[in-house]
Amino acid sequence: VQLQASGGGLVQAGGSLRLSCAASLHPFDNYVAGWFRQAPGKEREFVATISWSGSSTYYAESVKGRFTISRDNAKSTAYLQMNSLKPEDTAIYFCAATWQNGGRYDDANEYAYWGQGTLVTVSS
Repeated sequence: VQLQASGGGLVQAGGSLRLSCAASLHPFDNYVAGWFRQAPGKEREFVATISWSGSSTYYAESVKGRFTISRDNAKSTAYLQMNSLKPEDTAIYFCAATWQNGGRYDDANEYAYWGQGTLVTVSS
């Protein structure tokens, strides 16, 4: 297993969760990391991405200002801090990684490695 996502769970609207993505890709700072999500009956959608150094991030409009992506290369782990959660954030969240190659990294097809997903349920 090259990417292992964890941290999902059940939370009330307005609450917070932090997802983690532990990578066995080494060195981890060779890779861009991203988070995607898939709600029931919907296609997988982009959530956030972070550059290899952590200096550059990019978010979907729907989560901007509420979610924060970060990484700790020494721990080979990426994170997604989710605040002010809404019922529409309910989905399976997937972490992904790929080599730095100049893309925008907001398309699932750009990613070579995927974790198994962790379920986030936000109750109203």
